[in-house]
Amino acid sequence: MESHFIGEAAAISVSLLWTSCSLLFAFAGKRVGVLSVNALRIVMAVGLLCIAHIVVLGTLIPSANGSQWLYMGLSGVIGLSIGDFCYFGSLVMLGPRRGVLLMATNPIFATVTAMFLLNEVPNWVKLLGIGVTVAGVLWVIMESEEKSREKAIDRKAKTYGVLLGIGGSVGQGVGLVLSKYGMNNAASDQASPLNPLTATLMRMVVAAVFFWAVILLMRKAPEVFRAFGDRKAVGSMFSGAIFGPFLGVWLSMVAITYTLTGVAATLMSLMPLTIIPIMWGLYGQRTSWRGFLGAVIAIAGIALLFLA
Repeated sequence: MESHFIGEAAAISVSLLWTSCSLLFAFAGKRVGVLSVNALRIVMAVGLLCIAHIVVLGTLIPSANGSQWLYMGLSGVIGLSIGDFCYFGSLVMLGPRRGVLLMATNPIFATVTAMFLLNEVPNWVKLLGIGVTVAGVLWVIMESEEKSREKAIDRKAKTYGVLLGIGGSVGQGVGLVLSKYGMNNAASDQASPLNPLTATLMRMVVAAVFFWAVILLMRKAPEVFRAFGDRKAVGSMFSGAIFGPFLGVWLSMVAITYTLTGVAATLMSLMPLTIIPIMWGLYGQRTSWRGFLGAVIAIAGIALLFLA
């Protein structure tokens, strides 16, 4: 099998895994709060990644230089700590379908970041793709809940949810580019490009240290630990940790290793489409024609952005 097929298969798998974990984390977040979900799922993910690193690579300590640790650490903090916290907040406030749709805009912010870090200047077709994606997302977000058959949300909560979704999208887009740079461009004579599993573990460890430092400074640890009293939430978080920060993030590193970053980002952004049949099957929530068409438009914009 050619290497780019491995990357593309991994990227499609990421889209399916992240769709599943979005539903699980949204469920847990409504029961115990977004802070507890983000704090506990990141610890669970670190534990799973440590075990996998020992089993697959035979060591616990990643072999990397200082520059690689810097960029992978920044990627973890921006993408997995701050970005995911905003994303989970958006899922809780807006619901999984629209929260996931907002996250589909993260390739836009990856493009902007790549202009400065990787010297990738977008042409007019890519700029058109940005406009089409934004139009598709806005068309769905502005639809009234009565027409989309979703639970009504007051304007203030909807505004906060959208802002959190944008924040999560920025974090994911910037984090992806920093990961690509840290895995390849930050290598030196003393350190080779990073294995995807090693890169994932590095990102997750730094993200966990940062997030828990913030929790301790805010004196929120007792609130987080109380979440263990809700078995349903803990079970949902653990399942989500397996699908998302463990397998999903690992496979996302595989995807950008074996195929073009743009192709990988496009395929990983198919969640607005994959979540529609899931929401219908599990919750009987049928997406309106406007919601479905808006998701298709957004994905078409992403395809223009990266496949031009």
